[in-house]
Amino acid sequence: VCSNYTFDGCDYTWENIKKLKPNDTALFMNPPLPIKCAGAPQKIVYLCEDYLDKKGIRDQVNIEFCLKGPRIFGVDKYRIALEKVLQRKKINPRYEHNLIEVDGENKIAKFENLSNGEMVEIKFDMLHAVPAQSAPTFIKESPLANADGWVDVNKETCQHIKYKNIFSLGDASSLPTSKTGAAIRKQAPVLVENLMSLMGGKELTAKYNGYTSCPLVTGVGSLILAEFDYDGNPAESFPFDQAKERWSMYILKKHVLPKLYWHGMLKGRA
Repeated sequence: VCSNYTFDGCDYTWENIKKLKPNDTALFMNPPLPIKCAGAPQKIVYLCEDYLDKKGIRDQVNIEFCLKGPRIFGVDKYRIALEKVLQRKKINPRYEHNLIEVDGENKIAKFENLSNGEMVEIKFDMLHAVPAQSAPTFIKESPLANADGWVDVNKETCQHIKYKNIFSLGDASSLPTSKTGAAIRKQAPVLVENLMSLMGGKELTAKYNGYTSCPLVTGVGSLILAEFDYDGNPAESFPFDQAKERWSMYILKKHVLPKLYWHGMLKGRA
């Protein structure tokens, strides 16, 4: 059992993928939202398939992908493209399967089939698990939190619903979008402008439209760059169809975005 959601876990995931052999089952799961980047749990599925294909044993290894949700992606444009990726890679997703228990000793994962309430057991040789995610406990247990434990803010202004002198954005906020760096990059200017307006006794006019981005790695050298808003409308940055797998977008993800993150976003320059 491994997980890319810890620093050391990434190396262990890679070790487990390299150990897969004919007749093994590699099991992957996607938990209930919200999580950091809704596309992240499926990226490792595609990378695993890509490695097994290059190794020449893809057809001999069973890949299972269980998702809590009813479809592969929430935005139709990218959902259609990703369904074609699943079909090409011969990965059959099990939708509405929610992981409830792992028997590590016997290598059995237990899922609840949400469509009929039945319990499903899947035996695995490798399981990539994604932990449940939430705001920090000190926030969940504070008066700032909503019923789900997130800082309860207006989804457009980032201002707290009850305490007007408090604002929140990013991972701990209740903003109903993916918890990604791309989302925060668009939330931050809105929050700052509205905070300054409040301090100046002015009306809050800046609005966040829910923009976020999800770079979906579909293999080594290919990527679908999903960008969308609250309403599920594509909000793309480039003058071409971003639902198409592209090498250029893979290079953007691998070499450009890390520099933008560390030297631009974190320093307030982007």
